[in-house]
Amino acid sequence: MESHKIILFDGVCNLCNGAINFVIKKDKKNIFKFAPLQSEIGETLLSKFQIDTSNVDSIILVDGENYYAKSSAALRISKELSGGYPLLYGFLILPRFIRDAVYDYIAKNRYKWFGKKESCMIPTPELKEKFL
Repeated sequence: MESHKIILFDGVCNLCNGAINFVIKKDKKNIFKFAPLQSEIGETLLSKFQIDTSNVDSIILVDGENYYAKSSAALRISKELSGGYPLLYGFLILPRFIRDAVYDYIAKNRYKWFGKKESCMIPTPELKEKFL
């Protein structure tokens, strides 16, 4: 677990699940492991870092003893992906309150726009090793 960066995600959110599937395809260096926020591992990490899910409830990146939320998490994840996606990391120069305002708007509407599952996604046997 310590050698990988961990992405915690809302396991019932269709947008989040789509984002995780996208990251899996673009994670050519096998940097990331994944866990739903609603899982035992997710709850353990939320507790360890004292993350309030009323403020952050979509994607969180855990990197060693640090965590990143909202736009900071998304941009740090993009830095590790194959293709041109690392260029998005440059948006970190924008003030966080601006980046997070856009992120929060999308996160607030994600269920309305993309829908919600009844339960967390179940990884296929091929992808099981990527999930904690």
